[in-house]
Amino acid sequence: MIPTKVQEEQAVMIVHTLGPKGTNCEKAGRLWLKNQGLRGEVRLYETLEEALLHVKITENSVLLGCAVYPFLHNIVFENLLDLKIIDSFVMPTYSMVFAAKPNTSETEIKTVASHPAPAHLAKLFSDHVQLVTSNAQAALACASNAADGCITTIKAADENNLQIIKDFGEVPMCFTIHGLKKI
Repeated sequence: MIPTKVQEEQAVMIVHTLGPKGTNCEKAGRLWLKNQGLRGEVRLYETLEEALLHVKITENSVLLGCAVYPFLHNIVFENLLDLKIIDSFVMPTYSMVFAAKPNTSETEIKTVASHPAPAHLAKLFSDHVQLVTSNAQAALACASNAADGCITTIKAADENNLQIIKDFGEVPMCFTIHGLKKI
């Protein structure tokens, strides 16, 4: 097998990205490792900014970002001296859904938890949008009664026993891979 450009630049074993378990970023990280023919692990963090700190101190690692992550531009430009985008790819997300606890009617939903990226979808259902750090975290907020409904992934909704009220389907999404520049 001929090594890819990414493999030639850096033997990647750890992908640092947005958690908690069940995020589109986790799914994308596993797919990227598989497509690169690399054996490794995906480590999850509350924010990409936190994950970035670990990339800088962990050998053989990269940051996986999502093109619609609200502050991806800050990650790129604030770290321009020691970080570069080394790859990108498009992968369909899990289906994005509006969900709530079982037996909740749409009229009972006052507060909707959402990651900032799909928050526009939350505004279709409520003027009271509670921003959280990931789509998976939105489902956790709904399941724990911190919010009445959520914009999340179908995977996170299923894992938290939420009912799907509206399915927006998969979203073809660009994911970026950031690695440290060689000195």
